[in-house]
Order: sequence, then structure tokens, then C-alpha cells
Amino acid sequence: MKIESGKGDIIMIRFNCDYSEGAHERILNKLMETNLEQTPGYGEDPYCEEAAAIIRELCQKEDAGVHFLVGGTQANATVIASALRPHQGVAGAVTAHINVHETGAVEATGHKVLSLPSADGKITASQVEELYLAHINDESFEHMVQPGMVYISNPTELGTIYTRAELEALYRVCRTWGLYLFVDGARLAYGLAAEGNDVDLKVLASNCDVFYIGGTKVGALFGEAVVITNEELKKDFRYHIKQRGGMLAKGRLLGIQFGELLRDGLYMELGRHGDRMADKIRKACRDKEIPFLVTNTTNQVFPIMPDALLEQWKDKYSYTNQGRVDETHTAIRLCTSWVTSEEHVDALVKDILNS
Repeated sequence: MKIESGKGDIIMIRFNCDYSEGAHERILNKLMETNLEQTPGYGEDPYCEEAAAIIRELCQKEDAGVHFLVGGTQANATVIASALRPHQGVAGAVTAHINVHETGAVEATGHKVLSLPSADGKITASQVEELYLAHINDESFEHMVQPGMVYISNPTELGTIYTRAELEALYRVCRTWGLYLFVDGARLAYGLAAEGNDVDLKVLASNCDVFYIGGTKVGALFGEAVVITNEELKKDFRYHIKQRGGMLAKGRLLGIQFGELLRDGLYMELGRHGDRMADKIRKACRDKEIPFLVTNTTNQVFPIMPDALLEQWKDKYSYTNQGRVDETHTAIRLCTSWVTSEEHVDALVKDILNS
């Protein structure tokens, strides 16, 4: 099967990320419908108020602080910098987005990322406790960066998800030692909709100090909704958003998008679609006995492919190279999205099965 453009040209099928496409048509229609309305700026408009109210209801946290930022890097850097004192750092997996994919944005705010080893993208409560105790029991502790926050993403950079028990254990350790727990939800819909997941927004909101609901990778043009449940972190947060470049003057554009995504379950529907498309790819790999770098149930698939097959794909499929596994095999990431077409997935599945 060849995928062609309207002009008959063969096009590259992109499985390299989940933000290649624009936005869900419902969002675009609403943006057009409201285009010439005049509203207050900087997120103080009725659309942001409505979206925030929906989020509080879904989280069952009527006192949650809800703020709309333009992107994930701004959300991560702003939350972390606003929460930590100058001598503190943030702990996360060695594969964490803030550690490997944000050009040192967190370090640029003056806060060190304290990386923890991880084979599957996740960190454990025992790792966090060990890190903190090692710090306070070191006779030179005042000369070292103090752990002040724990950062996780759900799903992780390797597409794995935290169970409710794992999340509760992490939060329990964080509260014991006075650490904030921050959950990056850039791909949250794919985690909430994944097979085997037992976490919902209510559980998440009750087991961390701050998290965000990702829009950029799940049907929005751009934007992330930061939800603050810890009273200590709410004070002056808008000052930090502005200072870090995350505050949009035309803030209603964010409120409109999150209102449309979250009003009647569309967000979860889009997450389920991405996971279902990835499941088809996973099944094809299993049928061909292709191993995986890591096992997961979300929209990111990490097969270990023969180099000879990847050479055949170079002009047809776009994917992320995860690194060499041996002399003849490479681990790759195939990423589906909220709108990945069945036709594109079927073409890939066919090529996998016929390899």
C-alpha cells in the first residue's frame, strides 16, 4: 500500500510524535465562532473560568488553582522554579523530560535536576526516600543541592504508567520528608485511557501537589492546564507564569480549547484512539516476534527492529531512534496520536507482518 497526497506524490507517514497534526475540528470551530469576541486578557476571561470549573469538577477539588500555560516546557520550568528555594533541586528519572528534552530549561532557572536510575521511565517511593535520607545524613549536606521536589510524568517518556498504589506510595514518602510531588501530564489522556490504568483525575489530584493536563499532544493547538492542589504553591503563581513567558495575552484561546476537550469526555475519547492505534502496532510486532525495549499500553511503542528493515522504511516512515541494541538491531519509538489514521497504521502493520 502506498499513501499518496492529492497530487499523487508519495508522502512520509509520521510516527515520530503525537503533535504533528493541528487541532480537533471542534476546537477550530469554536475558535472561529468566537474569533471576534472581545474578552479580558491573560486568562481572566469567561472561557478560562468555565474550563477551570470543569477541571475542578473532574478532579473533585473545588479549591484547586487552575492556570493555563502555552506549553509543556514553560509549565515544567514555571512550576519547578516557583516551588523551590535557590538551594533546592528536583528529583526525577534519568529519562525524565526535564532531564533530557528541555535544553536545560530547569537548570537555567537555577535548580539542578537530580536524576535517578530507571529502566522503564518510572521511579519508586523507595528511590526517593533513599535519595533524601542520603542527603540529610551526609555530613556535607549543607554543601550539596537539597532535594525539594519530585518530578514524574504519567505516562513516562517510555510510555509506562504509574499505578494508583505507586502514586500513593510516592506521595506518602514526599509528604513524610517535606517534598513536593509534581506530575507532568503532557500525554495524560493516553495514560488515563490505557489498558490496566487505575488512576483517574480525582485520584491524581489527591496524590500530588501539582500536575498538569496536557493539551498540545492531545487535540489542542497548544497549551497545558496546570492544576495546583497544595495551598503553599498557589501564592503568586501568576507572577511566575508571567516571568517565565508562559502567560498568553489572548488567554481565552487556551480556555476555549480546554473547555472543548474536557466538557463531555472528548479528551478521553482522543486518548483512547491513540492507544488503540498503538495497540494495533504492538500486536503486529508481537505476531512477528519482534521484541520491545519496554512494555507499555499507551500511545508510544518501542520495538527493537532489524536495521535492514529500517533501511527499507527510510523514505516511507518517520520515527524516533532510541539507540543501538546490537550490531544489527536498533530500538525505535513509534508514536500514535489523537488523530492517527487507521489507513496509516494499517500500512505500517502490513509492512511489519510482511517483513
